[in-house]
Amino acid sequence: MRWYGWVMVVVASLAMVATLPGRTHGLGMITERLLTDPTLGLTRTAYGQMNLWATLLGSLFCLGMGTLIDRHGIRLTLGSVMLALGCVVLAMTRLNSILFLFVAILLTRGLGQSALSVVSITIVGKWFDRSVSLPMAVYSILMAGGFIAAALVGREYANVDWRLLWGVLGWAVVGLTIVLTCLARDRNQPWDTNIRSAVNKGRDSQSVDFTHQQALSTAMFWVAAGGISLYGMIASGISLFNESILVDLGFRKEVYYESLAMGTAIGVFAKLAAGMLGIHVPLNRLLSVALLLLAVSLAWLTQLSTYTDVVIYVGINAVSGGMLTVLFFSTWSQLYGQSYLGRIQGNAQMLTVIASAFGPLLFAQAREWSGSYHPLLWMLAAVVLLNAAIAWFTSLPRHPSTFGNST
Repeated sequence: MRWYGWVMVVVASLAMVATLPGRTHGLGMITERLLTDPTLGLTRTAYGQMNLWATLLGSLFCLGMGTLIDRHGIRLTLGSVMLALGCVVLAMTRLNSILFLFVAILLTRGLGQSALSVVSITIVGKWFDRSVSLPMAVYSILMAGGFIAAALVGREYANVDWRLLWGVLGWAVVGLTIVLTCLARDRNQPWDTNIRSAVNKGRDSQSVDFTHQQALSTAMFWVAAGGISLYGMIASGISLFNESILVDLGFRKEVYYESLAMGTAIGVFAKLAAGMLGIHVPLNRLLSVALLLLAVSLAWLTQLSTYTDVVIYVGINAVSGGMLTVLFFSTWSQLYGQSYLGRIQGNAQMLTVIASAFGPLLFAQAREWSGSYHPLLWMLAAVVLLNAAIAWFTSLPRHPSTFGNST
């Protein structure tokens, strides 16, 4: 029943879609309606600060999730976290004070963007060992399709009270919890024991799983986590202010929406390509190429003058983003194995959440101080390029038990 791993890819992608209420683009669906809700009296500045602190504090939810997954398995952890998230979203529809709203946003960030995200990305890694790059590419495409579908549903509720939309999302999460909990399986089921034993006997000494501490002591963990977190910070800042960036360069607002459509389409092919390349190309080299493309796209973004320039920028950026997305999902299980995957991915996820929280603030401050995004874009391009060079020359980790052994 190894085919059931592909069922778990679908389960994992739907679980990630269920994180929508705890994500920036999910909360963005109700932001303006929250600000005009007379029962809350919320200002834009207060909401921005509330969101920043909720995201930062919510990132701490990543830490315990890895331990829960590794000790108690996928089904119990997935069901518990999703049910808690659904209940918080439903409870949020009954709030009428800023204090309780902050607590609710904190919990949706912590349970959705942090905890459930860790569970989701760990599911595929637990099922596909180190040959995980292609399944992760399929997972990321299904996930993107799910988010697009959710956005289309949200558009149908664009003019209704935010509490109604949030109630629909809350009940959807609860309903999805029941379905996914029934479908979820841990790979160490009785029918899979023989397969796992055969695989483990066939592994060489370099395939032994890393412990949590051993993984964090390798240079590649920090190079990969740092590079991908840097991308997360840049992506969150550019995503929020992309329309402003293009307008500053003299383009119509419609170009922003056209670029989103182009980027989504190109990203799908980039993810599939990255998934297939990940089977044959060393991860450090693949990471380096993806970061190099990101640096080029940032530099090119400062030079846009024609629509063709925009298309080239979107293409380079989408390829880079697609590659880095697949790398974030697949790197940890490929490098470090499954035994402590939850905790390892939990640390990586926390770093990306923290970095993405500061992205919009960094871009907003840069625009306010200099009157342009260009100085920041050039600085970020240089930092990303340096990270790309470091990634190229960073060796893939060898398990400590192999040191000094030779045959």
